[in-house]
Amino acid sequence: MHKKVFGKKLGRNRRSRKALFRSLARAVVLHGKIKTTKAKALALRPELDKLMKLVKKGTLSARREALAVLGNDKEATEALFKKYQALAVSRSSGFTKIALLPSRRGDNADMVNIFWSEEPVPIKEEKVKTKVKAEGKKK
Repeated sequence: MHKKVFGKKLGRNRRSRKALFRSLARAVVLHGKIKTTKAKALALRPELDKLMKLVKKGTLSARREALAVLGNDKEATEALFKKYQALAVSRSSGFTKIALLPSRRGDNADMVNIFWSEEPVPIKEEKVKTKVKAEGKKK
């Protein structure tokens, strides 16, 4: 009898489980929400909370750690630190929500949508105005 064993195996070995969480986390960061099974969503929630704690820190080492968790996906890491900065600062936990969906038809698995608790705030990038020098014709 194994007491106090943390986490779910999800029918996978350690490497496959790590790859699964990496791809699910990347999908949530890039797309905002995903449709998955209830067991996977409940297992993914703490991973996303850890990523948001890194966003809250905002340091270079936190960025590198998030990059490692997301499988060296620079696009997902940049999206995480740019889009979800306001969400990370406004909360200390509860970054995601899970909404129940009808069961999957093939195997009757409980399906859910996992998504961020608040919509990301788009950050407006300031355009730098360049001065064009009028050279040549001066009369």
